[in-house]
Amino acid sequence: MKPKKELLTAAEMSVNLAGIPLATPVVLLSGCVAFGEDLFHIKGFPWSAVGAICLKGTTLEPRAGNAPHRVAETPSGLLNAIGLQNPGARAVVETILPRLTGRLAPWPVQLIANIAGSTVEEYGEVARIFDDSPVAGIEINISCPNVKKGGAAFGADPEVAARVVAEVRKATSKPLFTKLSPNVTDIRLMARVAMEAGSDGLSVINTLMGMAIDIRNRQAILGNVQGGLSGPAIKPIALLKVWQVWQELREKKVPIIGQGGIASARDGIEFFLAGASAIGLGTALFRQPLLPGKVVSGMRRYLEEEGVSRVSDLTGTLGVGGA
Repeated sequence: MKPKKELLTAAEMSVNLAGIPLATPVVLLSGCVAFGEDLFHIKGFPWSAVGAICLKGTTLEPRAGNAPHRVAETPSGLLNAIGLQNPGARAVVETILPRLTGRLAPWPVQLIANIAGSTVEEYGEVARIFDDSPVAGIEINISCPNVKKGGAAFGADPEVAARVVAEVRKATSKPLFTKLSPNVTDIRLMARVAMEAGSDGLSVINTLMGMAIDIRNRQAILGNVQGGLSGPAIKPIALLKVWQVWQELREKKVPIIGQGGIASARDGIEFFLAGASAIGLGTALFRQPLLPGKVVSGMRRYLEEEGVSRVSDLTGTLGVGGA
């Protein structure tokens, strides 16, 4: 029997994400862990396996969110229409962040704010509030409806998306990540526009839009009718979008947080090969709350077996032409 190989150290799992040092490439995604405080109630939660937490989507003023139902299970996925329920940016910065950073002190977990708005100007105001806070970076959610454009999503219009990113860029010196929607004609164009407007990196992808129907009541299950689809069902789409964005911008080596259906170490490795610099865990955490530890240990083992010294060396190394 061959002796068991020693696993790689945590240092080889570290990555630099647009200037933000992460102890591991695992990012807990916005909306899936709220503001992170509930994780402290999970016995044995593997904090050492978490590189960053992307905080719940936050707007300038408090929001109550959508009417119920807000969540519906689907085959291999989850639909949600929460409606950005949050206490407002000032409450997050003044009340939640001090409490959260105190509890996270034993671990090198970075915090990334996720900001949203109904106007271009509101995005800038929220960014200014978070600029004077301990968050390491800001993620821009451009999937929100633009009230000045009849409710169309900011991320569906390249020109408007660019204005949002530029406005946020003026409001903060922190690293910016634009969260791209897959519900567009060409995600490569949106990626290029976001980077040219001042984004430092990209989050790929946000949820796809879908719906669920109760055939007995003949009603939409979600109170908002439509919601965002996440989970394993969207992984092949997310992988393709990450690869397309990486191919479009690979000469600039743009940092990409790859996300969409990741539920294992193998999934995470696939996203790195497609072009990701870090990976986001979201819906899978509801089923496997201890997943970060499993993903990190599995990826370490893969690196050792493949003779790769650092996880960052995997980024964008996908061959073409099939296996």
